[in-house]
Amino acid sequence: MYLGEVLGPRGERWEMQLKGAGITPFSRQADGRKVLRSSVREFLCSEAMFHLGIPTTRAGTCVTSDSTVLRDVFYDGNPKHERCTVVLRIASTFIRFGSFEIFKPPDEYTGRKGPSVNRNDIRIQMLDYVISTFYPEIQEAYSDNTVQRNAAFFKEITKRTARLVAEWQCVGFCHGVLNTDNMSIVGLTIDYGPFGFMDRYDPEHVCNGSDNTGRYAYNKQPEICKWNLGKLAEALVPELPLETSQLILEEEYDAEFEKHYLQKMRKKLGLIQLELEEDSKLVSELLETMHLTAGDFTNIFYLLSSFSVDIDPSKFEDFLEELTSQCASVEELKVVFKPQMDPRQLSMMLMLAQSNPQLFALIGTKANINKELERIEQFSKLEQLTADDLLSRNKGHWKEWLEKYRVRLQKEVESAGNADAWNTERVKVMNSNNPKYILRNYIAQNAIEAAENGDFSEVRNVLKLLEHPFQEAEGFQEVKEDAEEEGAAATAAVCSQESRSRQSYCSKPPLWASELCVT
Repeated sequence: MYLGEVLGPRGERWEMQLKGAGITPFSRQADGRKVLRSSVREFLCSEAMFHLGIPTTRAGTCVTSDSTVLRDVFYDGNPKHERCTVVLRIASTFIRFGSFEIFKPPDEYTGRKGPSVNRNDIRIQMLDYVISTFYPEIQEAYSDNTVQRNAAFFKEITKRTARLVAEWQCVGFCHGVLNTDNMSIVGLTIDYGPFGFMDRYDPEHVCNGSDNTGRYAYNKQPEICKWNLGKLAEALVPELPLETSQLILEEEYDAEFEKHYLQKMRKKLGLIQLELEEDSKLVSELLETMHLTAGDFTNIFYLLSSFSVDIDPSKFEDFLEELTSQCASVEELKVVFKPQMDPRQLSMMLMLAQSNPQLFALIGTKANINKELERIEQFSKLEQLTADDLLSRNKGHWKEWLEKYRVRLQKEVESAGNADAWNTERVKVMNSNNPKYILRNYIAQNAIEAAENGDFSEVRNVLKLLEHPFQEAEGFQEVKEDAEEEGAAATAAVCSQESRSRQSYCSKPPLWASELCVT
């Protein structure tokens, strides 16, 4: 529900939108309400992204009430009543790629079409508005040639989108539902639903519990955003010929993504003096090492600023100990690779895949079956693995990569005029590009559970923390819990208190966090 538009004192434009305020003409058969759980997550994450320096919509307020609606949280037939909540969202505009798909012609297979098909007059009006309002420099430069203007606009949104997704990849942010309606026409992160910041590095990480095929997995985000730009290109015809926009997409998107991603990764690794071709390989080998050792994406990057080129052997061992402490334990890996199918069900699926592929395609995919087989194999290996074996293996992997990193840093030192000044600047750059705090799922869950019990202090505490993602937040207050109850309740309260401590919020998440599911 739109409240309107405000022009700031410097001429900046802000639109305000209530999400969850109730039924609108576009609610379809839904009740148009938003619940406390998802509202707290959107409120905190949009502010977290802003303070990380990533283009995003903002959150103004989050208001809840005693009204409730029935929600099946995990789509598993177990609905529950949740408190209604409204979020005030703020952005320069909420127009998306999907806004232009209202002109979509009838689909040759389904017959589905946009509500404004054949209304090119509206498409022209929308394009004129978007470009003149949000891309005034393009409007001014190409005021006498509409096609060139539209091509310049498409080139700019292509590059903005490529840079945006590169920023996501560099902080381990997964959006969860990257359809054309969740892509901003001005390159903002928009619509915080089943998002998640990656803890243990896994290139195939899926943050959305209902994304069964991994369409929006972490490593597929650049690809799916490019696909969405292709759909925007189709929606702009005839105002921008498809052959023109497709050429722009092929020439600009991948190049801009790779350029911005590598620039950001160099800063995260403190490579501030030289730009070498080998840097891309160093980054990919770091990520491979993280994957092999199940390292915490955020914390390992954060720790690397304390690695020195001329580190002495005893301090190197201490650093290695600290680095490997950010890798998953045997117990954590057993949770990750725990088989998810009953053996009888898996056997039946395998038989069906062989005997009746058409029927199998209706109830499963080969990718899911292969993942389950991989889980079984990995879990079996973990049963034989000791903690000491895992630690030794992880140290071996990290020693190998750190030696390559040391050699690369040595080239930086040799190129710098003053080694001490270089190192000071390197640490400064790294600490302003590698966050100490991100909105991990369990941190959000702590705030949600407190809010559902009527205590919003933890939401405010977490917000304060996220406003200073690169440093220790001043004045952060731990939430005190009453741990006097007996038995399991007392244990749960103590765990809750520990999980809400400042130390915990910048360390590897607790084991119970791996059980959290967001849909």
